[in-house]
Amino acid sequence: MSEKTVTETPAGTTENDGPAPRVLTDQELSQLLHRQQFGVLASVRSTGHPHLSTVVYDWNAEERVLRISSTADRLKVRQLRRDPHTALHVSGPDVWSFAVAEGEAEIVDPADGAAPGEPSLPDRRVVILIRVSRMYGTALDFPAQD
Repeated sequence: MSEKTVTETPAGTTENDGPAPRVLTDQELSQLLHRQQFGVLASVRSTGHPHLSTVVYDWNAEERVLRISSTADRLKVRQLRRDPHTALHVSGPDVWSFAVAEGEAEIVDPADGAAPGEPSLPDRRVVILIRVSRMYGTALDFPAQD
């Protein structure tokens, strides 16, 4: 297979006539995290390789905190206890946008980490609380088709 080089043109499109990626603002990233409910959580295996888990999460924009309910014996929980560095990748409603939230995780008891108004969780449950230190993402804005 030959590689095709894609260069950006002054009009903001690439030479293959597609739009260039647009960097999302902090507000757009926060809104994307708020609108979605599923994401892919990355933790680090003891070998140094990434481990990915599909998760349901809650985003608190004011606190810049993600909350994920899990059971204490899950691999992601054990890995985050050992190395708290983590990232959550969230796809937008179309496949043309995404957000990534990076931070350090803390494993807390459900009573300490539950979102306001959330019912108490059964035994052996923990909350993965991620204080987000960095967010980034892009979108491809395709023109409307007539």
